Amino acid sequence: MSEFSISYQLSPVNLSEHLFEVSLFANVAETNELTLTLPAWIPGSYMVRDFARNIINIISDEDFELNKLDKQTWTLSRKDKQSFSKCAVHYRVFAFDLSVRSAYINHEYAFFNGTSTFLNVIGHEQLPHFVQLLKTKQTQDWEIVTAMPRANSLPAAFEKIAQATAYCCENYDVLIDSPVLMGELTQAQFTVEGVTFHVVFTGRETMDLSRICADLAPICQHHINLFEESPVKEYWFMTLLCDNAFGGLEHKASTVLQYARFDLPMRGEVGPNSEGYQQFLSLCSHEFFHTWHVKRIKPKMMVSPDLSQESYSPQLWIYEGFTSLYDDLTLARTGLVSPAEYCQILGQSITRLMRNPGRHLQSIGESSFDAWTRFYKQDANSVNHIVSYYLKGSIVALALDITLRQQTNNEKCLDDVMRILWQRYGRNESGTLDKVIQEICEQDFNLNIDSFLHVAVNTVMDLPLSSMLTSIGLRLTMRSKESNLDKGGLPCERPLSRDFGAVLSDEIQGAQVKQVLASSAAADAGLQLGDVIVACNHFKASTAKLMRFLEACSIGQHIVLHVMRDDQLLELKLEAKPAQMDTCFIAIENPEIFDAWLGLNQKRIMD
Repeated sequence: MSEFSISYQLSPVNLSEHLFEVSLFANVAETNELTLTLPAWIPGSYMVRDFARNIINIISDEDFELNKLDKQTWTLSRKDKQSFSKCAVHYRVFAFDLSVRSAYINHEYAFFNGTSTFLNVIGHEQLPHFVQLLKTKQTQDWEIVTAMPRANSLPAAFEKIAQATAYCCENYDVLIDSPVLMGELTQAQFTVEGVTFHVVFTGRETMDLSRICADLAPICQHHINLFEESPVKEYWFMTLLCDNAFGGLEHKASTVLQYARFDLPMRGEVGPNSEGYQQFLSLCSHEFFHTWHVKRIKPKMMVSPDLSQESYSPQLWIYEGFTSLYDDLTLARTGLVSPAEYCQILGQSITRLMRNPGRHLQSIGESSFDAWTRFYKQDANSVNHIVSYYLKGSIVALALDITLRQQTNNEKCLDDVMRILWQRYGRNESGTLDKVIQEICEQDFNLNIDSFLHVAVNTVMDLPLSSMLTSIGLRLTMRSKESNLDKGGLPCERPLSRDFGAVLSDEIQGAQVKQVLASSAAADAGLQLGDVIVACNHFKASTAKLMRFLEACSIGQHIVLHVMRDDQLLELKLEAKPAQMDTCFIAIENPEIFDAWLGLNQKRIMD
């Protein structure tokens, strides 16, 4: 064991008050002062979250003094100004953020990321970092799950602690990339290509674990086969179950998911996968794909990012966009969804993009760069001025794949790009530059796709998706929506004929405006977020009634809306305009070509 180390003892000391108690023991080369800091953001979630705001009651041993420098940084020195090599700091962390990004404690489990709980000793990040997890009377029966390696030996600070579980990380980066889940857990495991996968859910078993493992196995097999190797020998899918939530965050050897408990299949249930379960499998696919693509293949500025402040990159569309294509595509390639079901999923994605006015104002390169202040800080109006680098990035990834196939007589595709990214930049974690895709295509495929990528990434022009999809055996049709519940992806018999352009929520007092799309009939009428439409054409308003009146109008006619805004009654006139053709339906025209593109037969075919 190294002579020097950083060690932490951690325990969920108060479940009702949601508190972790943490002690930090530093054993370093002799010094006059140490600087301690907590990250402001967690890799994979590009927003400054100021985790240090949850640190309370921070104290040092009596011979030392702590001075706070800023919102997340302290200095530690001896009161007598003498040098020292060993010291201890004790603090509590308030843990009540039910998300995959921070820390949370309830009656059933405790979860934390290292970025929320472990102070960094500046300048000593490369020392071994030990963690000892202690249990209390309330938590003595809890299980512990983490990708952190078990400690073979312990530093002196731990030697007198009995019945504790100890881990050792080679450095601070590994420490904060190894989330911990402890509690009443439901667990299973399976093995693919020599890799052991642990599937963990919080709480009592309500789900069909065998079915979930059986469905995850081909997904994991696909990703390992795609990259031709796995960088891990063990991997943890950790899911925080709740009533209604969705989320995931990738780590090098694990992922933490948040999901609705009853969207998962229950034991004894039979029949096809529900939409909610398909989305869970897609989420697992997405996060496991990040094991290669984000956690190891990454932008150069993310190789050693400054976690105290933003680290900007225009490349996020490559990372989240490509992954967002492969997450659902993998389900189709492995037979977890049918080709027709995949077309429905793809149609819904294109529908979401086409209903996003912000795609005309922001490119995905800009969206990537501005993620910190715009994508991760959205409000009801964001749809009008930003575009998602996840969503449009996945469509650009699809278009890139088709372009590569067309220009190489079907000899190269996006799979080849992914393997080169892994072999050249992922294995050694060297980091990619902004034009990495152009460079791969030119150097490895002898293709110049600068014009395509400029339009797709740096402009707000729509891609010619209809003609591109034709080349892989599909036909794209645009129609108007059937209702506000219409997500696209399917044909419909009675599409709306009139544009409205606002999302409403029916309340006791009327229909409240939750969102207004730019340049829509609702926007032109003057409707604003938060307005309550109390009457339409002098009858009490509801969403259904408003749409009936609007559908009955001829183009150019008006309906009268009475609106409450800031306790004032306003009269607005909403003009009937043709419905927007913003809803996508994709049909399979040539099954042989499409099956070949999916990889469901051996040879690739391209018109």
